[in-house]
Amino acid sequence: MIKMKQVVKKYTTGKVEFTALKGIDLHIRKGELSAVMGPSGSGKSTLMNIIGCLDVPSSGAYTLEGRDVGQLTSNDLAEIRNKKIGFVFQAFNLLPYATAYENVEIPLLFAGAKAKQRKERVMELLSRVGLADKVANRPTEMSGGEMQRVAIARALANEPDVILADEPTGNLDSQSGGEIVKLFHELWESGKTIIIITHDSNIAGTAERIIKLKDGMIESNGTRPQ
Repeated sequence: MIKMKQVVKKYTTGKVEFTALKGIDLHIRKGELSAVMGPSGSGKSTLMNIIGCLDVPSSGAYTLEGRDVGQLTSNDLAEIRNKKIGFVFQAFNLLPYATAYENVEIPLLFAGAKAKQRKERVMELLSRVGLADKVANRPTEMSGGEMQRVAIARALANEPDVILADEPTGNLDSQSGGEIVKLFHELWESGKTIIIITHDSNIAGTAERIIKLKDGMIESNGTRPQ
């Protein structure tokens, strides 16, 4: 599903050039649950941004389901982000004055879904993440764990093939974090491809594969110890 060959990403600030990724080779199969680990500055967020089509490589090739991302237009990339990839962030990124229902509905509005279809899908998703009774609640009226569940429901709105989660339990207590990890496993078992960026070795240990980055390069890339 995801193939990277010698992917390099450089950033230039004034006259200073910084190389965040240094020749990444990576294959992720459909239906895989992977964890990406590494210290700050290792390239985790840059890798996520490229996988999620939020950014493109400076050189090298990235193909997503056989499509060369480097050759796509900005409209193509926006469509992929809306329909093919679901994003879950550490800070939840919910609209603060919108209800749980309205937050989950946003991707469906962008996709042009009709009102009846939107309502059925939003209610289905909020029930799936255990929040059918929080439909009218705003983020300020929910716990961190509940807000992350809303964010996951939103990420699932358009039936994406890939879920990208960036430190999804970083702002949660251990119990809420455990519940979110369980939810990701349920999604994985339903056939989703899930990539979790994390610094938490306990969370990474629940994945079927751990990819470790260091200084913009893959330090190790394999299945977790049994």
